[in-house]
Amino acid sequence: MKSIYKIFIYAIVFTITFSYATVYSFSDSYIWTNASSVEASSSTTNKVENNLEIESEAAILIDQSTGQVLFEKDAHKQLRPASVTKVMTILLIMEALDSGKISLDTKIPCSENAASMGGSQIWLDVREELTVDEMLKAICVVSANDCTVAMAEYLAGSQEAFVEQMNNKAKELGMNDTTFKNCHGIDEDGHVTSAYDISLMSRELLSKHPDITKYTTIWMDSLRDGKSGLVNTNKLIRNYSGATGLKTGSTSLALYNLSASATRDGLSLIAVIMRAPTSDTRFKDAKKILDYGFSNYSYKELAKKDTIVQEINIQKGIENKANAVFENDYGKLIKKGDSNNIEQKVEIESNITAPIKKGDIVGEVTFVDGSNNISSVNLVSDRDIEKITLWNMTTYLYDIWFNLSR
Repeated sequence: MKSIYKIFIYAIVFTITFSYATVYSFSDSYIWTNASSVEASSSTTNKVENNLEIESEAAILIDQSTGQVLFEKDAHKQLRPASVTKVMTILLIMEALDSGKISLDTKIPCSENAASMGGSQIWLDVREELTVDEMLKAICVVSANDCTVAMAEYLAGSQEAFVEQMNNKAKELGMNDTTFKNCHGIDEDGHVTSAYDISLMSRELLSKHPDITKYTTIWMDSLRDGKSGLVNTNKLIRNYSGATGLKTGSTSLALYNLSASATRDGLSLIAVIMRAPTSDTRFKDAKKILDYGFSNYSYKELAKKDTIVQEINIQKGIENKANAVFENDYGKLIKKGDSNNIEQKVEIESNITAPIKKGDIVGEVTFVDGSNNISSVNLVSDRDIEKITLWNMTTYLYDIWFNLSR
């Protein structure tokens, strides 16, 4: 039986080699180019009138996945953010973790400057070092100014250099209402932002660094072997279903601010409250607009990254098949009660020719609601496929022969 297999394989090698030489000599000038990608819009604004009787001076509610605005009140008014400033500080810390610049076990020293900070603090001592993990816990749970400054100095060399990084990141995110003067949020002339801008940096933090909720959802904990108790300044963590964070802030000039995030049934919302007259008011207003969002909207997942959409044919490749998969996740915010009969149209590039790389665009899916195109998501190859040559085809067939003859 093995002898028959060998003869069969030799015949295939001879036939393909001859065919390949002929095709290669006449068809090598064929060129395939990727289709241009269609960028899905995720920032559609849906302005809602202030009929929720929000007492705070400014507020906004957005969908975390799409960035769509569901409610706003004076969302671009420049106000003092107080410790909600620390959302940006935390974001830069998380980026430093991702880049490998620091790890959660990195020991952070405390300078005289950090130890001298007033306001919320855990009374760091210049003789002690805390890990990044402990610093994040103190910043997220009790808004520790001393830990915030210690982290800023470690990452950038000085608080001033770190603040420059904060402002650069703000520009990158499109936070046009924002100027940071410090990393902690203690009142300082010119240190301003808006509810809209806070929603942008909150969304960036939660979407790109979801692990931060391991800290922002802590209600009670401790540091220094239980000697320093921590209780979260965000009361929603304890009494609002699905709460995931994010940051409180208050000073005598800023009054009471809050960036509140919550997730229910796959829908993640971010509510920002600024300049509430009392602490209770900021939580009441946040609950009110979060309730509005969860009562009126749901999130429908339409595409999940790497999900196979269909098999595709590959020309002139060592393999002739690959899978077209979604390049990214995509979903749509649906208003409850509205039609949501969303269909998808699949378009695959014609004459896809090797070589192709994993991640190369091979088509797109367009999502359609009735006669309206909602958005498009690229389809990409799930594997590398080499262009066929005499050498790699011979090697490929030899491998088959070898496995059959074992």
